[in-house]
Amino acid sequence: MPNTPSIMGLHFRYRLWIAEMNSHINIIRIFDDYIGELSSKKNVPAVKEGIDHFKKEFVSLRKEIDDLRHEMHLAKMTLAADSKESSKAGTKSSSKLNHKELSKRYSDYRKNFERIKKEFGQFEAKWLK
Repeated sequence: MPNTPSIMGLHFRYRLWIAEMNSHINIIRIFDDYIGELSSKKNVPAVKEGIDHFKKEFVSLRKEIDDLRHEMHLAKMTLAADSKESSKAGTKSSSKLNHKELSKRYSDYRKNFERIKKEFGQFEAKWLK
């Protein structure tokens, strides 16, 4: 199993991903605060529609982050327990974790986050400056 990551490597990866998602939560809060302030100042229908759209996108991203972080925390705890029980990677309950699926979901989330962030930047540049 040369392509199987070690327990320590998986634990490290989950910690980094969780830290990145925590920073994304802060970015989402900043965006949400910004559009909250602007919603009372801009009375253009296209701006109101955009603000409503991004509010929904931010709520969706936050739910996705919360779900992923929860699953990664559970995976980290399982990996930590396994590392104490065995020095062999991929044994016991960590072999039951679906690391590839979790990695794919995280990758999809990151693409979605970057897409929404870019779209929000374009919206902000067009309507809110």
